[in-house]
Amino acid sequence: MTFPWPAPGTPLSEVPTPMPVIDEDRLAANIARAQTYMAEHGLSFRPHIKTHKLASVAQVQLDAGAVGINCQKLTEAEAFADAGFDDILITYNILGPARLAGLRALNDRVARLTVCADSAFTVEGYAEAFSSTAKPLAVMIECDTGGGRVGVQTPQAAADLAAMIVAQPGMRFQGLLTYPAVGGAQAVEAFLAEAMALLDAQGIACPVRSNGGSPDLWKAHLVPSATEHRAGTYVYNDRSMARAGECGTDDLAMHVLATVVARPTPTRAVLDAGSKALTSDLLGFAEFGEIEGLPGARIVSLSEEHAVVDLSDCTGTLPQIGQQVRVIPNHTCVVSNLFDRMVFHRGGVVTRVEPLLARGTVW
Repeated sequence: MTFPWPAPGTPLSEVPTPMPVIDEDRLAANIARAQTYMAEHGLSFRPHIKTHKLASVAQVQLDAGAVGINCQKLTEAEAFADAGFDDILITYNILGPARLAGLRALNDRVARLTVCADSAFTVEGYAEAFSSTAKPLAVMIECDTGGGRVGVQTPQAAADLAAMIVAQPGMRFQGLLTYPAVGGAQAVEAFLAEAMALLDAQGIACPVRSNGGSPDLWKAHLVPSATEHRAGTYVYNDRSMARAGECGTDDLAMHVLATVVARPTPTRAVLDAGSKALTSDLLGFAEFGEIEGLPGARIVSLSEEHAVVDLSDCTGTLPQIGQQVRVIPNHTCVVSNLFDRMVFHRGGVVTRVEPLLARGTVW
């Protein structure tokens, strides 16, 4: 049996579950608030679309004043290029003949495409793929300023890699990029300032210095050397953002609707939203999401199709079989990649249903 997708005007109580739902007004407010902050501090804003994977939301972000979009993988960027977006930054090392051939094709048809690198190996791959191109590839150096993931480890290494890029006819050095640790503004500023001085000593221009992250979005002004900020989660917000004090409960635009499908014991409920709907990301929490309006209820485990809820400490009215609940996910970005469509609503009434533009674009 195929369930019909809810038409505009359908109450959320009649939406099949599990289903992520987006509050239109909160979404619009989140976009406006972030763009206003960036404008006030003279920063360009480049939203990361992995959070929503929707052309319509990306367009609203651009209409609000964003300079372009940030994608994480080549196929994600291709999907948005197909939708007409022409200023795209891919924040990932792109390796291997197949991907590099795709990157070259994408560069030929997108007005402004930028990629990043953090090793000579990656730069050499770009150099070979773009050795005979008429349109050079714009490349940024990714820097590890404390995040402990990818990136060159020192400002000198950044300057050396930049010099390598400048020496290649098929590439253009675009600047420095980082995704720092939360609370790392001081370390980011120190790294960028030193790297910029080294580049200046070599006569290498560094037009863009791109900082990132929703957890420190409202502290972006503490990195004066940055010209740009990238963020994704802010557009919906989630439980981790609320814990960090980056948003309030009224800023949570995404919930996952779920239904109680079993009450095996007085202190246990089971929801129809398992790891395929809520994700197994804990992000430091002990639970797999928070059930709105049920204080003390704890989602203690997930299997693929079930969420087990411990009601031992629940101080609200205990949910019954068939009751719909709203879950605040730990991490919204992953939820978007688990569903084919996203349901939008205003005041608890469906406004639109949109297919995800870039679901599964992970290479």
